[in-house]
Amino acid sequence: MSADKTEAVEMIKKLPDDSTLEDIQHHLFVLEKIKLGQQRLVSEGGIPQAVMEQDLAKWILK
Repeated sequence: MSADKTEAVEMIKKLPDDSTLEDIQHHLFVLEKIKLGQQRLVSEGGIPQAVMEQDLAKWILK
């Protein structure tokens, strides 16, 4: 079984028994976005913590 399929099966097993197909779709969507973000971080790099803190300070309403 491929790594992606194994990860999807394990994620589905952890969902409540009354989960709908929509719930499963949503969780798979989020899982995909997280994996894409992690891949992008590796390939493109990230934002240094200090820079992010400066940017965040500009966005906070006082």
